[in-house]
Amino acid sequence: MLRNGQKYEHRASAPVWRLREGRVCPPSRLGGLYVWGIVNITPDSFYDGGSHSTPESALEHARLLHGQGADVLDLGGASSRPGAEDVSAEEEIRRVLPVLSSLLREREAPPDAGGTCQGFPLISVDTWRAAVARAVLEAGADIINDISAFAWEPDMLEAVAAHRPGYVLMHCQGRPGTMQDAPAYANVTDEVLAFFEERMDALVRAGLPEEHILLDPGIGFGKRLEHNLALLRGMERLFSLGRPVLLGISQKSMFGDLLGLDRTERGEATDIVTALMAARGVAHHRVHDVASAVQALRLTDACRGV
Repeated sequence: MLRNGQKYEHRASAPVWRLREGRVCPPSRLGGLYVWGIVNITPDSFYDGGSHSTPESALEHARLLHGQGADVLDLGGASSRPGAEDVSAEEEIRRVLPVLSSLLREREAPPDAGGTCQGFPLISVDTWRAAVARAVLEAGADIINDISAFAWEPDMLEAVAAHRPGYVLMHCQGRPGTMQDAPAYANVTDEVLAFFEERMDALVRAGLPEEHILLDPGIGFGKRLEHNLALLRGMERLFSLGRPVLLGISQKSMFGDLLGLDRTERGEATDIVTALMAARGVAHHRVHDVASAVQALRLTDACRGV
């Protein structure tokens, strides 16, 4: 894959990923494999149905995921499931900011003063809104996880360039309300690669160094089963861009389409694909069930090179 006249090859050593103030992402506890724990602070999550919609319950859940081994806590104040209704930036900030602020205080406090989250976890906020990104970055968030790739609010580009957080650049065809109506591609992997190249170049030109970017192919976001499977089969091609990859396949409807599994029955399938993709070089895994994913990735790490 050519990019800026250079040929990128997948390297055995993971690319550097930088966060706020140029800090390098800390080493993981699983041989370079990172677990992202999902904290949905919403009343309409497809997975937990709003079980953690209050700041108190979301904070308790975040602590639980950290204790189970989450390297990153990914906070979301607006559902992005297919067919989800939008909420205002003000409502999203109202949901997320109290949880973020509490986690940051606990992370920075010494253990004898109630610091239960020292060192790890990193804290990500899942948002496509520039106003939300600015608010949480000013509060101290480490990462912005943007499903829109700054396409829905161009001011997002300015926000991330100004603060230089870790930035998840995700591919999505369409928007949550309609993205599964009629997704279509001539060659989904080629198109996702071209999309990443164009968006990465725009980020770098705006002032966000390439080392801050993480790529997410957006499994299930404007993609049918055949598109998702093509991306998973061709995962190594994404490494040609020289950036780490984040995979979000946790409990996805593709497991219902492929295996006939109900939403409550997809945990084992999630763990299998997580392990398979980790063995092929995917370093970051965004999941609902952190304890189970940690087990799968620990086995993957132990068996590498066998």
